[in-house]
Amino acid sequence: MKIHFYKYQGTGNDFIIIDNRNWSITDLPVEKVKFLCDRRFGIGADGLMLLNPKTGYDFEMKYYNSDGREASMCGNGGRCMIKFAHDLGIHKSNYHFIAVDGEHEGEIDGNIVNLKMKDVNGVTEYDNDFILNTGSPHYVKNVSDVMDYDVFHRGMEIRYSEKFAKEGINVNFVEEKGHDEIIVRTYERGVEDETLSCGTGVTASALVCHHNDAGYNEVTVITKGGKLTVRYDRIDENTFKNIWLCGPAEKVFEGEVEVKP
Repeated sequence: MKIHFYKYQGTGNDFIIIDNRNWSITDLPVEKVKFLCDRRFGIGADGLMLLNPKTGYDFEMKYYNSDGREASMCGNGGRCMIKFAHDLGIHKSNYHFIAVDGEHEGEIDGNIVNLKMKDVNGVTEYDNDFILNTGSPHYVKNVSDVMDYDVFHRGMEIRYSEKFAKEGINVNFVEEKGHDEIIVRTYERGVEDETLSCGTGVTASALVCHHNDAGYNEVTVITKGGKLTVRYDRIDENTFKNIWLCGPAEKVFEGEVEVKP
């Protein structure tokens, strides 16, 4: 079976995207997704997404991690999907789509794609660190000299620790550079490695580092793949609304790939 695909990236977080508005793909087994995302034998990506039709919405975003399993929300994936929809000719001043964690909005402002994230209603302290869900579950740990930190091994230790091994958790290591700027590196479950950027992780890290700041906040987040901005309204120490993840997203290339039946 031949599949026409598109490759997009948002701050180095890269995705295979397939236009599935005609329902040409009704089933994607784990092994096929793993093959397509494999960087040596397939196309190579952190994840794969289908743009599906959905009544009442501009589209549905269906997301798979590179391990082949359908996954929770991906922030950079959502931003790339908005850009992909625009490139397909779905032109909107405000996009309205649905993903696994519910409804989302999106906007394109020049080269910047803005994605409205789900509200966050809980930040839990755990072992001097923090746990919260921004569409995907995240563990946030403040460290010094994050660019020299062993993110892969330390992230794996936390992700596969007794508390988190069964369901998995994404692990973020954060260095605060100032009141409104942080550096974030993330070990992602499902990819089982550090990625150059993680949208839901960037969002979680921004909320944790500034969860005591009242009112409106805007945080610049530096990742290995580029720079993002997180904007949000803090209602109280555990409640955040009107959360937006903002940054670049662009097409890399497109092509066809043969997938064995």
